[in-house]
Amino acid sequence: MSEQLFQKMAQSIIDGDSDAAVALARESIATGIHPLDAITKGFVMGVNTVGDAFGRGEAFLPELVMAGEAMKAAVATLDPELKRRGSERKILGKVVIATVEGDIHEIGKSLVATMFGASGFDVYDLGVDVAPDKIIGKAIEVNADIIAMSALLTTTMVKQKEVIEELEKEGLRGKFKVMVGGAPVTRDWVKAIGADGYSEDAIGAVTAAKQLVGVA
Repeated sequence: MSEQLFQKMAQSIIDGDSDAAVALARESIATGIHPLDAITKGFVMGVNTVGDAFGRGEAFLPELVMAGEAMKAAVATLDPELKRRGSERKILGKVVIATVEGDIHEIGKSLVATMFGASGFDVYDLGVDVAPDKIIGKAIEVNADIIAMSALLTTTMVKQKEVIEELEKEGLRGKFKVMVGGAPVTRDWVKAIGADGYSEDAIGAVTAAKQLVGVA
């Protein structure tokens, strides 16, 4: 019985069907399935399937976005039951994520944030057009492991560099791993500004983040 439910959960994510994912999450609670099992044996399997297909070029950005939203909906439904049982999900690390100052592009950053959350990271999404001091301030406040910054314009990607320079100036560079991403970001840029990680897509970002916190 549980196996069938887990398969349906995975399928709801593959289909990007948030309503089905929420209904299945509720069903799992009603039937006494542990929320952690629902997440790891059911919903995450769907995320992994879509991620693998995306990596092979067999799934595309809209499908990835919808899968991420469905996963977010399922986890939000299961979280109260997790807390009630007193068994929090194992958190891989804390990530502060933002689109840098002067840049209002939301979709890519939000997708990465959703995938981080679905994969077990504690995510603090500061939104778009976020100043360097706000990003650093939040990272200090929550004792983040990773600062992740998105930029979609060549004119705003310099803000990624500013954050790293500011961290160095304040003697905080060694405290946080810094990830950068966005359409104009290249490996050469990552190297030039001294960032720790980079990915071209959301699935790769999760892999990179896991490597940075030593769980890959």
